[in-house]
Amino acid sequence: MTQDLPSSPLPLRTDEAKGWSKPVATAVLVLADGTVLRGSGFGAIGEAVAEVCFNTAMTGYQEILTDPSYAEQIVTFTFPHIGNVGTNEDDFETTNFEAQASVRGLIVLAPITNPSNHRSTSHFDAWLKSRSIIGLSGIDTRALTTLIREKGMPNAVIAHHPDGIFDIEALKAKAAAWHGIDGMDLVPPVTSSKPHEWTATGILPARALQPNNGENRHRVVAIDYGVKRSILQLLTEAGCAVTVVPATASAQEIAALEPDGIFLSNGPGDPAETAKYAVPIIQDLLERKIPTFGICLGHQILALAIGAKTHKMRQGHHGANHPVLDKTTGKVEIVSMNHGFAVDIETLPPQAVETHLSLFDGTNCGIALTDRPAFSVQHHPEASPGPRDSHYLFQRFVTLMEQAKA
Repeated sequence: MTQDLPSSPLPLRTDEAKGWSKPVATAVLVLADGTVLRGSGFGAIGEAVAEVCFNTAMTGYQEILTDPSYAEQIVTFTFPHIGNVGTNEDDFETTNFEAQASVRGLIVLAPITNPSNHRSTSHFDAWLKSRSIIGLSGIDTRALTTLIREKGMPNAVIAHHPDGIFDIEALKAKAAAWHGIDGMDLVPPVTSSKPHEWTATGILPARALQPNNGENRHRVVAIDYGVKRSILQLLTEAGCAVTVVPATASAQEIAALEPDGIFLSNGPGDPAETAKYAVPIIQDLLERKIPTFGICLGHQILALAIGAKTHKMRQGHHGANHPVLDKTTGKVEIVSMNHGFAVDIETLPPQAVETHLSLFDGTNCGIALTDRPAFSVQHHPEASPGPRDSHYLFQRFVTLMEQAKA
């Protein structure tokens, strides 16, 4: 079917000689089932095929769009006003600036406006162009979100051409032919190319954790599957000297750094594919009984390393308002989420205890091992963007390292 759902005026195509003008859509979203949504384009010009998800966060769009976990996805923002605070040089989440943007496109309700924020250094539209991200505004994002909730995250093509001329049938075929994220290892384009020390500080606003004032009590090796800068900063603030290594670094190379702890980072793609080379590394490190902490993709890979399985979710979890139960304390925390796969709780082995549970749909959000000093969570406790309820997990990791030393 074809839908035309503009909520704001479209550009006009005029022919002065013939004396007429009419609205023209300069961007389209074509779903694999043939649905066509038309609106106004902004950002980069061109076409991109990806999976469409929705994000319910009300703030932090720059952090979302630079999170490597969004590789090969088009983000639909449910909050209507995106881009009105501009962009800046401090709110990037990627640590790999040589890589192309992870996210392929974004969809918003209202057209972007000029920036109105003292921290802004660049107009959102110019920033998107510089990162080759395609934007589409003027469609009913509530209707698209409902579609995703009911039918799952669709494959689609987002296209932006100022002349408004599109080969719709070709775009439909392109969207239908794309294989999707299921079965894709998306870590190689976003991981670090070589080991390096993480030295950046003071990037983020004041946090619940106190700065360590240069006192690095623990050496942590962070395996980079697409790590976010704010996670590395919180590890630093917790008193850790952090060395970031590529996703393919061997267990021997990591052990040679004599870490007090191992951090398994967030990242994009199908965890079962990344696990083909990541799991043997993690299994070796677990045998060495080095304290280990995983987040998001790192959580899934830890689960796969102990014999559990993962599965593709229908709509995924993307937003900054997800309720999660910490079963170790009985407290409910509001967390930031960004994942399209989940750990199958029924496949966890006896030595894995479920520590966190999503109160939206009951999916697993955390595990701890009883025979190894290791734990992980599905959500993003660094909260960039999002609430800070889960900052305690970084201190829990520090405590685990202190206990191992003792």
